[in-house]
Amino acid sequence: MKFFGRWLAAATLLIALVGVIFVGYVFLGLRAHARYTGTISGLRLESPVLVLRDDRGVPHVLANSEHDLYFAQGYVEGSDRLFQMDLLRRFVLGELAEVFGPPALASDETERAVPVSAIAQVQWQRLDPRSRELLGAFSDGVNAAMEREPLPVEFRMLAYRPRAWTPQDSLAVSMATVLDLTDDWNDIEPRDAAYRKGGFSLLNARFPLTDPCYDAPVTAGLRGMAAGPACRRRAAALLPQLADARPPVGSNEWAAGANRAAHGRALLANDPHLGLHIPGVWYLIDLRAPQVHVAGATLPGTPGVILGHNERVAWGATSGTVTSLSVFLPPAHLDSSGWQAERFAIRLHGAVTKRYYRARDAFGVTTRDGRFVLVRWQAYDDPVSPAQTFLDLDRAATIEGATAALATFPGPTQNFVIADTTGRVAYALAGQIPNDPVRARWFHPASDLADRYPTIPFARLPKVAASRDGVLWTANNKMYGPQYSLALSPQFAPPYRAYRIAQLLRARRGYDVAYFSRMQMDALSLPERELARDLAPAIRANDSDLGDALAAWNGEMDGDSTIATVVEGLRMALTDRHSGRMPALLASAAQARVALRGIALPSRAPWSVAGAVPVLHAFSSLGVSLLDGTTLPGYGDAFTLHVQYPGYSQSFRAVWEVGNWDAGGISLPQGESGEPGSDHYTDQAAAWIAGRLWPLPFSDAAVQRTALQRETLAP
Repeated sequence: MKFFGRWLAAATLLIALVGVIFVGYVFLGLRAHARYTGTISGLRLESPVLVLRDDRGVPHVLANSEHDLYFAQGYVEGSDRLFQMDLLRRFVLGELAEVFGPPALASDETERAVPVSAIAQVQWQRLDPRSRELLGAFSDGVNAAMEREPLPVEFRMLAYRPRAWTPQDSLAVSMATVLDLTDDWNDIEPRDAAYRKGGFSLLNARFPLTDPCYDAPVTAGLRGMAAGPACRRRAAALLPQLADARPPVGSNEWAAGANRAAHGRALLANDPHLGLHIPGVWYLIDLRAPQVHVAGATLPGTPGVILGHNERVAWGATSGTVTSLSVFLPPAHLDSSGWQAERFAIRLHGAVTKRYYRARDAFGVTTRDGRFVLVRWQAYDDPVSPAQTFLDLDRAATIEGATAALATFPGPTQNFVIADTTGRVAYALAGQIPNDPVRARWFHPASDLADRYPTIPFARLPKVAASRDGVLWTANNKMYGPQYSLALSPQFAPPYRAYRIAQLLRARRGYDVAYFSRMQMDALSLPERELARDLAPAIRANDSDLGDALAAWNGEMDGDSTIATVVEGLRMALTDRHSGRMPALLASAAQARVALRGIALPSRAPWSVAGAVPVLHAFSSLGVSLLDGTTLPGYGDAFTLHVQYPGYSQSFRAVWEVGNWDAGGISLPQGESGEPGSDHYTDQAAAWIAGRLWPLPFSDAAVQRTALQRETLAP
């Protein structure tokens, strides 16, 4: 017993010692961050590369060759965002359970239904030699950063090291955005249910293509806008749009030609709406070599710049919200050779396997409601990476050159607005859209598997020709007018943001960077102002002061407004928190009173409090909050230009004065670095909340003037 007691005491002491060492190891990780100064030698470079970091830690990379440029980009991304990159890689490949254990298995099983790994491998094989070389250089840079920079704290907390980065990993992580922006089988399922229950009548009532009162297609111009607030209708026609269950993943963009700009240069604004978390979706960078000079935002784990500008051309994008794939009910008997087993490694648990159906031209998935369906999608049966398109965009010298690059863009289908130093602006929808007559409104019967739906040629997609007088905008809305012959979507995003952009553009003859930046902060909700006025008579019967306040509300979802909080609460109650349950009629005050019966009047807290949105780290789901970001006070919502909604927001805000690149800028919601020990983890949050557009130095003089840290990467 004495021996056992001594052994137990020794074991307890050893466990405590290991615990103390582990806590210290994690604590050091909380303070650690990548090096920003000095020289790092022994790298696989042809010549030294200079990395200058500005006042918010954005790297400006100066290299003597493209190989060295993209190696250095991989190095700085791997230095600042390594855990985010590895987490995203594991998410899209269905490998989270390897580090998070059994609780992550359900996510892995869902993600593995789309064989991203196999798709990325085919994409890699199809890339041209130059793109493959640059992706290889980028991966080498990421791996060099893994070897030389401090291990991020998340790896320390989970007690594992990431495996080496590969070019195929870069292609795989880019698929995360593809999957995020695709109208998929889960979006089609409720439309299918409505169609089977009530035919076209119920389908069109529940899922209207657009709100005709606020239709604002870019191809129709500013004079082609619908009646807007003057349109005569009641809330019954408005609520289907307000009940849209899809998350507000989308974007805003607009541009004006030089003849409409105060300083005689084209202007372009873009703010993509994606998931809100820390670190953020985008990584800012400025890349310069003899062959290319480009700056803007990229997705961590991918080379080049996705959205931004080079020396002559700027471009922005919004999701096209069009048909991307066709979904079929399965035949009675599936070819048994199509079933494949996937193995899932699970931490602290034995491996498990799951079978998936994958034929040559279709794969099987199970919807959220448990239905097994077959998916035909060009991204699966004819995989082409968008990486090559963006590398070509980064080098485009004119709108025509950029448009030629977009002609090969595989998707996800995007609305691109382009501006160049000739002062012209242009618009093009780009991406692969199947010419499917069903248009993802319902699931095809199995007999339709024998049919083929060819891709609509790029030349037939909506466009607006380049012009110095052009004024363009898109916001995931219907982009074409009644003259366009093709039907591209089952359901565009509600058009209110697009209409508001067009309103503000129509309000002035000329524009500048400051005006475009103020537009991005606009918090007027057109549909909710209309809803408030329609509900006011019914509310007035029980609360005259509140009813009067609703009738007089200006529609601004600003932080001080208490009526904004009330209207948001009423909207959520009437639509059963977007589930689609709506009153059949609200055509009179009496019917509105019936619809509102039993609904408690919402809180009248200021919207800054009631609409506040926390910015969470992935570990928040594990109960770890110390890595969370700065909470954003309520300002705007899903229907305002300043999109801000639980879990989603503007993911950056950019305005470019084309040719005078130092005059514009780009801002992030939190910070450039993904490491909490860095000064640049949340340092942009205050400016973001205030609506400050942060300059991104581009000219040599501006880059040298603003450089606070200098680092050399050397062979």
